[in-house]
Amino acid sequence: MRQIFPSKNGDEAYIGPPGPLTEPLVAGEPGTTDLIAGVAACYACPDGLWVRANMVTSLDGAIAVDGRSGGLSGAADRLLFHVLRSMADVVLVGAGTARAERYGLAKPGSTWPQLRQGRPGTPPIAVVTRGISLDLNSQLIRGDDSLPRTIVLTTSQAPADRVAAASKTAQVIVAGDDDVSAKAAIDALAGLGYRRILVEGGPTLLGQLVSASLLDELCATISPLIAGGRGPRMIVQHGPAKVTDMTLVTLIEDSGFLLSRYVRR
Repeated sequence: MRQIFPSKNGDEAYIGPPGPLTEPLVAGEPGTTDLIAGVAACYACPDGLWVRANMVTSLDGAIAVDGRSGGLSGAADRLLFHVLRSMADVVLVGAGTARAERYGLAKPGSTWPQLRQGRPGTPPIAVVTRGISLDLNSQLIRGDDSLPRTIVLTTSQAPADRVAAASKTAQVIVAGDDDVSAKAAIDALAGLGYRRILVEGGPTLLGQLVSASLLDELCATISPLIAGGRGPRMIVQHGPAKVTDMTLVTLIEDSGFLLSRYVRR
């Protein structure tokens, strides 16, 4: 895993043990500990409210293969996924992404304890859903007494019976009348004390965040695959597009995968 930018003394620098990543990574091993610490240092964010998104795309711009992002993933992308979740206070997703990717609760084995000192072992998942169009029997909503409850951000138009059912195991917050705006979602999470907000999709939610100038950082992994076909872009904006100027902060390469980190100017 090589850090290409910024370079150190003009040279590419390995993060953790030299060479490409090998799986599985074993917690507690010196090489793994150094690797996690090195990647986390590259993705350290400022104090205060910070909204970052993490997405993966093919060389030709596809964000999914057969409807899911897993077909684009590799060892480096999976490592970054777990590191960013470990650094997050809360993970925010749209209902479409939650359904397509079959979201469940963040499990302790998917985070690194050394990055969660002073916080619960895993971050809660927050889902934006206008009418609570989610499987109420799924683990995401049904919950687990040992893990943080899922946060459901919905509207006053959501059916009362679904609100009541979801409220038994999840934290339901009405954050809008006809829709949950990006600002309303971020304000609701910030009001709960969450400062480091990790957004994992989908394209419409990301588009709303960009349009509202609320996305501080985009972590885009480029997979060395050509997916072909047609599909949604990483970010979809409805109405006039907002052009946002971003600055490259970090670029890491591993086995052909490029992990880029861009911050809004």
